[in-house]
Amino acid sequence: MGPDETVELNPGLLGPAATFKRCYATPIERWRDPHATERLRQATGPFILRRLKTDKEIISDLPEKIEMRVDCHLTKEQASLYQAVVDEMLAKAARATGIERSGVILAALMKLKQACNHPAHLLKDRSDLNGRSGKLARLEEILTEALSEGDRALCFTQFAEFGHILRGHLQDRLGREVLFLHGGTPKSARDEMVQRFQALEGPAVFLLSLKAGGTGLNLTAANHVIHFDRWWNPAVENQATDRAFRIGQKKNVQVRKLTCVGTLEERIDTLITQKKDLADRIVGTGEAWITELDTAQLRELVTLSADAVAN
Repeated sequence: MGPDETVELNPGLLGPAATFKRCYATPIERWRDPHATERLRQATGPFILRRLKTDKEIISDLPEKIEMRVDCHLTKEQASLYQAVVDEMLAKAARATGIERSGVILAALMKLKQACNHPAHLLKDRSDLNGRSGKLARLEEILTEALSEGDRALCFTQFAEFGHILRGHLQDRLGREVLFLHGGTPKSARDEMVQRFQALEGPAVFLLSLKAGGTGLNLTAANHVIHFDRWWNPAVENQATDRAFRIGQKKNVQVRKLTCVGTLEERIDTLITQKKDLADRIVGTGEAWITELDTAQLRELVTLSADAVAN
């Protein structure tokens, strides 16, 4: 059989294309029908062999992956900005309907993420970063400790524009070169960064925008992975983590997900962890489920708790 040839196994198992679309594809993709999903799983289950790299019977020498949520506190400046975004969103959402309401909520969610990252990220004023973000302070502590042990780290953010600012700040604070890969990085520069990072004496910190660096890279020189902000999509975060936790990794990999307590970051993380059906839904629809909440539910999700700011 040539490389371009295909073989059809068990023809007719799922019926003709029209029947498959009517019985499986449309109910599952459009309506997320659990009964159709289970029927498809039962029909195909005997023919699917899923091999996990964490299965020691398959790969005996791959080290452990240790995942943890790292709770951070907002500064007073962050909390003030966060609350202002919440107040504006709830007022607008109560008056709007349909697509307009969804747009209001999604725009505010982006701003709330930015406020949790750093005031300068939300304000976009190019102001100094030092001492204004609990999440950034925690990142600096983690990286400083990792570097002192001779380890290397990957740090992911979904915001390329903030990544540029963050890179300069980290270089100043750590006294080390920090690589930064984002969507605008040419392929030649991308390949050079990967080669340098993987080299024995290469830079110890690699900052990556999540979309540009989340797949297709082998970065096993790192044994620390830090998600600076949350994508709230377990599949996307796991793909990014697997840049380090893959075949060829010789050390245990520590994965830290920085999360601001008392904010929507903590509440969404808790919901995803506790409700598998929600986690599965997020993989397909992203943050759209949040726009479907009524105003009372939305308020409960985003309201700032008393413990959000460190004493």
